[in-house]
Amino acid sequence: MLVRSRTRPLIPAALLSAVLLTAGCAGRGDAESSPESPSSSATATPHGYVEGAAEAAEQQSRLLLGDAANGDTRVLDLITGTVHDTARRAGVTELTTDGRFGYFHGADGTQVLDSGAWMVDHGDHVHYYRAKIQEVGELPGGAGTSIRSDAGATVVTAADGKADVHARADLEKGTLGTPARLPGTYAGPVVPYAEHLIALTRDGDAPARVAVLDRSGKRVAAPESACEDPRGDAVTRRGVVLGCADGALLVREDDGTFTAEKIAYGEDVPRKERAAQFRHRPDSSTLTAAAGGNAVWVLDVTKRAWTRVETGPVVAANTAGEGSPLLVLETDGALHGYDMTTGKETAVTGRLLTDVPEADTGEAPAPVIEVDRSRAYLNDPAGRRVYEIDYNDSLRVARTFDLDVRPSLMVETGR
Repeated sequence: MLVRSRTRPLIPAALLSAVLLTAGCAGRGDAESSPESPSSSATATPHGYVEGAAEAAEQQSRLLLGDAANGDTRVLDLITGTVHDTARRAGVTELTTDGRFGYFHGADGTQVLDSGAWMVDHGDHVHYYRAKIQEVGELPGGAGTSIRSDAGATVVTAADGKADVHARADLEKGTLGTPARLPGTYAGPVVPYAEHLIALTRDGDAPARVAVLDRSGKRVAAPESACEDPRGDAVTRRGVVLGCADGALLVREDDGTFTAEKIAYGEDVPRKERAAQFRHRPDSSTLTAAAGGNAVWVLDVTKRAWTRVETGPVVAANTAGEGSPLLVLETDGALHGYDMTTGKETAVTGRLLTDVPEADTGEAPAPVIEVDRSRAYLNDPAGRRVYEIDYNDSLRVARTFDLDVRPSLMVETGR
């Protein structure tokens, strides 16, 4: 693989992993850092220690890549630039992630790969880890299966609405374990949140309603809500966002109490122009979604406001959040940047992709834009490459990763 770089190389992983098992949480007033604390003992387990993993000072991003045509897969380590070969997965049509595990969805099941890169958010500080890449196993469930996770549970919701809960600790050990089946069926993916499960239930033809379940599936709350034609979901620092025909529902937990608040479009929106799949930087409260063929919805969860940004023909969109540009790959093969407040185009690259599939044909996976705190990544299947974009520097191409596969599927882990 050839890496063409216009920036200084990133710090080698070997140096990063030596920097701060102690510095990561030092000076924060934690009990672990006090002189009398057991953590000061040479024999005590350091705060944040994870067996088999190295802790690092910064995000340990990796890209999981798949060729939907022949099943070839790779893992690209963005710290070292190394490309790792992984198992061929014939028949894969979709690739999703929860920040650590990659889920390669096929017609008959979903294969799980541990990318070996993840973060743990402790609220006032974050731990970053890197470990070996390993196969975990295959989950049952074909097309339409959805997988959502948090630190404690991974929930697999099948197309028929039945859901199984896997203990996250099992996946972290490299096994699928024995799942627990939730009672009933659901009108969309079941989403772990605030040590509970957020689900949509439906009675006949009535709009779906929010149900808050404990981890065994027992209903513990039912905040007043109504969601017609539910499509799309996202977890943010402000709560869980569920897409509906008239906008979105924001489900929040505050001191043990769950509420559901509607964030309405404020106008009638045709079905083909509604937000159906949200894209955002993990933990950001600014969501993006295609708004038909020539516009993008931006949902500011903090402000409870939708903004429609008129663009060129949209293939993919994403943003790092407030203060960052809206990134849109358009059918001209260029990446465009827009001010999310004014809708004005602020930057555009040259033509990066020479063969751009339409976003909604269903014939081949459309390229995607993955975003983290400093860079964006754009896959170019026909060109067998991935672009790293500095979105804070007029969409400058910082690095180009040339590959030996067509990366038609891509997700980022380690964030």
